[in-house]
Amino acid sequence: MMPSVSIVVPVYNSEAILPALIQRLLSVSAGHAAHSEIILVNDGSRDGSWHVICEQARQHPGIRGINLMRNFGQHNALLCGIREAKHEVIVTLDDDLQHPPEEIPKLLEKLGEGHDVVYGTPEKEQHGHWRDMASCITKLGLQYTMGAATARHVSAFRVFRTQLRDAFARYQGSFVSIDVLLTWATTRFAFVPVAHHPRLAGRSNYTFRRLAIHALNMITGFTTLPLELASLLGLACTGFGLVVLVYVLGRYLLQGSSVPGFPFLASIIAIFSGVQLFALGIIGEYLARIHFRTMDHPAYAVRSTHPAQAGAVSDTEDHRGPVQP
Repeated sequence: MMPSVSIVVPVYNSEAILPALIQRLLSVSAGHAAHSEIILVNDGSRDGSWHVICEQARQHPGIRGINLMRNFGQHNALLCGIREAKHEVIVTLDDDLQHPPEEIPKLLEKLGEGHDVVYGTPEKEQHGHWRDMASCITKLGLQYTMGAATARHVSAFRVFRTQLRDAFARYQGSFVSIDVLLTWATTRFAFVPVAHHPRLAGRSNYTFRRLAIHALNMITGFTTLPLELASLLGLACTGFGLVVLVYVLGRYLLQGSSVPGFPFLASIIAIFSGVQLFALGIIGEYLARIHFRTMDHPAYAVRSTHPAQAGAVSDTEDHRGPVQP
């Protein structure tokens, strides 16, 4: 029996790619889903992406568009779309067609074997050297919460059961990692190898810096690993200090002289000062996140939808002003 599927795609500056992406998604969903919908979340695009989404939604009843107030980030946009999904299974993929929609049936088949989340792991990634390095940093951050075996196969191409979102229904933090949130609901992860194509047009909006920041936010926002590392580092430095103290006292008792030289003393002070500042910096990161949570900072804010929902802002707005029907 074919499942009903909601396909969620975060969109950012993909005006040229969207028509081809939508046609391929419609073709795949028509043959492999009992019922389907495509949710396109415009994450503050600076081009005409929202205009294209509105046009496609007018032509195809199964397409819904959500226009965010500004750029909140890929995972925040995904969270918005996931919460709007109506069907029993959710598919997420990027908007650049590097994840071929034709591979979706593979993920659905694997999901039907009793798993809750299935990742489409690229057989060979079509990224640059710096992007690959940044992806490795992100996956290292995920290992602490997901386990090494699962984190190695994480990608933006996922299929999971919609009921999993109940585990993070009340999550409102501004730092979002969909992969970590899914671990709050299940440990039944799987993966299948899929093709990975070069980007159809334009260039990736994910840089090494953005991915590194995402990894840092994920580690400090969802784990206590940095605090544990700071504690271990403090313990190691305390042990080192005790060894130095024993050395100094032993030399004085055995040789009748202290350890000469200002450089030695300065090095010890520098080491301990550096450790203290490092630990304070980590504590500051956590305090900042507590501060943002007390501000009740939203994960996203919706400007408009298409078709317009009850109580929602008119769907005819885009970043260039109203579009007359």
